[in-house]
Amino acid sequence: MAAEKLAEAGRHVVIAEAMPTPARKFLMAGKSGLNLTKDEPMPDFIGRFSGGAREALGYWDTGEPDFGPSEVMHWAEGLGIELFTGSTRRVFPVGMKASPMLRAWLARLRAAGVELRTRWKWVGLGDGFRFSTPDGDRVLNPSATVLALGGASWPRLGSDAGWKPLLEAAGVELTRFQPANMGLRVHWSDAMDRHFGSAVKGVAIHAGTQVSRGEWVITRSGIEGGGVYEVAARIRDGMEAKVDLFPDLDESAVEQRFARPKGKLSIGNWLRRVLGEPVKIALLLEWGRPWPMTASHWAKRAKALPLRHDGPMGLEQAISTAGGISESAITADLQLRALPGVFVAGEMLDWEAPTGGYLITGCLATGRRAGQAAAIYLDRTEQADGWSR
Repeated sequence: MAAEKLAEAGRHVVIAEAMPTPARKFLMAGKSGLNLTKDEPMPDFIGRFSGGAREALGYWDTGEPDFGPSEVMHWAEGLGIELFTGSTRRVFPVGMKASPMLRAWLARLRAAGVELRTRWKWVGLGDGFRFSTPDGDRVLNPSATVLALGGASWPRLGSDAGWKPLLEAAGVELTRFQPANMGLRVHWSDAMDRHFGSAVKGVAIHAGTQVSRGEWVITRSGIEGGGVYEVAARIRDGMEAKVDLFPDLDESAVEQRFARPKGKLSIGNWLRRVLGEPVKIALLLEWGRPWPMTASHWAKRAKALPLRHDGPMGLEQAISTAGGISESAITADLQLRALPGVFVAGEMLDWEAPTGGYLITGCLATGRRAGQAAAIYLDRTEQADGWSR
């Protein structure tokens, strides 16, 4: 996106790509349908972003972004991609794949004169930007640079935070990386073995004031999936989480279910007759101790079941990361204070958002903003040089 804006400004642009092919994380996102953005009111959309450098997205300057959901949709359609909006207001390509969009985008960049160099990994600063390439070390001395090197998750796709020591050595202030949009580790009892791989549907997870109604999955190591990712940051930061097993029923309706006499049945067999949903029963048995004594207390437990976990899964298993380049390290136009002429974009910056279209939109918005700022910087630099002569 930064390259596109610089090329539009008439600049010669080189993209130095560390991997053999570009946009691998973008393509990975396409494996689940490529959720580009979420078509919702801007106050709701903006409210899903957090982190010290979230202002880098440009959404807080006026409350009306230069590149929000409607602009993302218009941009994608300009690449010839037909879109649809699902029932949850998430926006996808009709083909549900990233590759057609990427091919069209790369073709447009080539037509604009953008040069793509693959297997060019940035390895140092000194008399310029030093790269390790298939033809040995190379040094570039660009008039302006945009860094869009990703966060610290998905190292096999190139997003390994290998840039962190380089920028730290240059005096750029960073905040600690943390997993975002990650699963939660759970030490299950042996009784849960039969449910590994089972989807949890029709429940709600509450973490403070935030509520997720999305689906999630029970795995051998814990719980994962969109329904967990949506509230994972709150839980990671210490917020207590509760699971409502019956979010569409009020407490009195749930109490009526538990009013069925137990008799001589075991707790497990009684719950099977009362609820009839194996996964919900398993979670209630796993996390519901000590057992309530009355129908009313059972209903309260089922409506606010403690989500007992052992912390977030690691960075290498996270979809995205929190932390990175701090707000104090950048100017309002995403230029590094320690490295004039160097701009930054995407997950390198200390902002985070849940899955559901927010991450891709945020990365596109910061890339676009950094590219525009770099073009303005070049214009001003050339004007200043001209006046000095």
